[in-house]
Amino acid sequence: MKIVVDCRYTRIGHHDGISRFTAGIVGELAKLHPVTMLVSDHRQLEMLPPLPWQLVSSPTSAREPFVARQVRRLRPDVVFSPMQTMGSWGRDYRLLLTLHDLIYYENRTPPRDLAAPIRLLWRLYHLAWWPQRVLLNRADAVVTVSETTAGLIREHRLTKRPITVVPNAADDLAVPDLPRVRPEGHRLVYMGSYMPYKNVDTLVRATAALPDHELHLLSRISPAERERLTRLAPEARLVFHDGVTDAAYGELLAGATALVHASKAEGFGIPLVEAMRLGTPVVVSDIPIFREIGGDAALFFDADRPETLVEALRTLETDDVWERRSAASVEVAARYTWARSAAALLELMQRVAAEPGGRRRGR
Repeated sequence: MKIVVDCRYTRIGHHDGISRFTAGIVGELAKLHPVTMLVSDHRQLEMLPPLPWQLVSSPTSAREPFVARQVRRLRPDVVFSPMQTMGSWGRDYRLLLTLHDLIYYENRTPPRDLAAPIRLLWRLYHLAWWPQRVLLNRADAVVTVSETTAGLIREHRLTKRPITVVPNAADDLAVPDLPRVRPEGHRLVYMGSYMPYKNVDTLVRATAALPDHELHLLSRISPAERERLTRLAPEARLVFHDGVTDAAYGELLAGATALVHASKAEGFGIPLVEAMRLGTPVVVSDIPIFREIGGDAALFFDADRPETLVEALRTLETDDVWERRSAASVEVAARYTWARSAAALLELMQRVAAEPGGRRRGR
């Protein structure tokens, strides 16, 4: 079985969620079976493991609907893409597409780094369900990263193809001595973007009500957004890092009271797993995906009520609650590894490749 993995969504210079998913999966998958990567820019190789690769056109190119014509030259049996938008016309191989979440159907602001024409198409694409159905039904199977998203795909009848959950995971950060000792001070950590559905305002307002707490916002931030959050609650102790290295991220998490997240919609929750692996409790909004990922280890609050976040953080200070949540977090995080996810993906590939009919042609 020849496996090709579409790595063209890998970011240059730093990972985003899909980029990290791609790199994590392909690295572990290659330990189980030979893999060839597809890239559209040589610089992507810096963010990927040293594996065989092939250069093809960009996923944002006008040639994308017919990229299968380029991929066919590699004679793959199975192609896996970490996105659902990979072109499939003319393929003669099995195709697995990934749908991470349905966030942009309710929050239609596209990623800011996309070109204007792509941003317009992005908005139009999410105005109706049928474009998603067309793409997913051209695959042989659909992958998603959580049971929560799998349920939403079924609820909206987005595909007739079988759905398999291949969970996200977290990259290795320096793990402190375990079990953790309750840290001094009250450092809160937030890792994520500042898009409206992330609901960072609730975190800021809650911090303002906790004068002994300090909120560290780690991601890159525009000057305008920084000023807006600062003015939102001037009394809140906010520390803007405007981007951090993995080493700095791990150090901040390892000394934090909690990772906090007030998002109203997610496809997974990688920051939760990253924090829990280090024994840092997570205090997060009460949404289905965070219930799935955080399990019994997490503390939950109402995303629209900052006072409930305050209450949850105060709970961490009582008796041995912090220590118990820290120990539980390590146990829960152990469920999510790239090795386990790669094994699940390989099992799906083998099953799809063995289906009657051999290689798919002319689709």
